[in-house]
Amino acid sequence: MTNQTGRSSLINEEFKEGEMTRKHNVACHCGQVTVEVEGPHIAVTECLCSSCRKAGAVLSTLPGAPAILDEKGATPFVMHRKDRVRISSGKDRLRAYRLSPDAKTRRVVATCCNTPVLLEFQGGHWFSLYGQLWPKGTLPPLEFRTMTGDLEDPGVLPDDVPNLRQHSLAFYRRLLGAWVKMGFRNPKLVVEGELNV
Repeated sequence: MTNQTGRSSLINEEFKEGEMTRKHNVACHCGQVTVEVEGPHIAVTECLCSSCRKAGAVLSTLPGAPAILDEKGATPFVMHRKDRVRISSGKDRLRAYRLSPDAKTRRVVATCCNTPVLLEFQGGHWFSLYGQLWPKGTLPPLEFRTMTGDLEDPGVLPDDVPNLRQHSLAFYRRLLGAWVKMGFRNPKLVVEGELNV
């Protein structure tokens, strides 16, 4: 593992919105829930926070669910502005999963095949779409890993991208920049019902 203090601060300053600009569709594993996404994305990340690792382990036990955590225990996400994401089919199959009844984060799952679709923070203006929605070989390139400080030994991670112990200032600048471009709006996604695991 490289010296993340110097390397991360240097590379974080170079973070830019993704290059993807066209509309495209991604889907759950059985194809009944489709999501139209309009680029560019905000960021492509792998999250290693304890909550994502716990939720990934739980949701992976559902019948037919895809593998959510990779060999590092990370969850891949593509972050998009809410106004650039639309559930184009299967919205009635979506259910919200929370780690606890009062959790401020919900993970939205397609119950037709138990594929996690997105993660939403309460009050957030973006969705973190699960990388498993993208067909193999089409996921945009990984830019950084985040919340590696939650790992017992972050030193085991590869140094192919910055491994951020927490969310960086540059990361928050990206989110703020996206919100400014949205006119400080926060579109709502209504999901009927909760998923109890």
